[in-house]
Amino acid sequence: MVTEDDVRRIALGLPETTERLMYGTPAFYVKARWFARIREEGDVLALPVASEEHKRELVAADPDAFFTLPHYDGHAVVLVRFAAVEAAELAELLADAWRLRAPRRVLAAFDGRGA
Repeated sequence: MVTEDDVRRIALGLPETTERLMYGTPAFYVKARWFARIREEGDVLALPVASEEHKRELVAADPDAFFTLPHYDGHAVVLVRFAAVEAAELAELLADAWRLRAPRRVLAAFDGRGA
């Protein structure tokens, strides 16, 4: 089980990431684009994913960990229960979300292809 502190530590360890509030809860941004937000429940993380199909696959594969709500219909965003994921899986999910939102220059620097 991960905690809000784990989310914060992992997210802020990604390049050019900052934390600020979104709808009154902590959210993490790479430059101006959000890539993770702790929802009002306090133990659920909203993450962008590559597609709605990928979201459906995650939910179908592990509904204890991943779910969605009608609010996210039509959006490639999945919800993740802290209690149902381990830190290593969370780190992978956050890195994937970060990669989806990072500007090319930041992503290239992170991947070691330039500055």
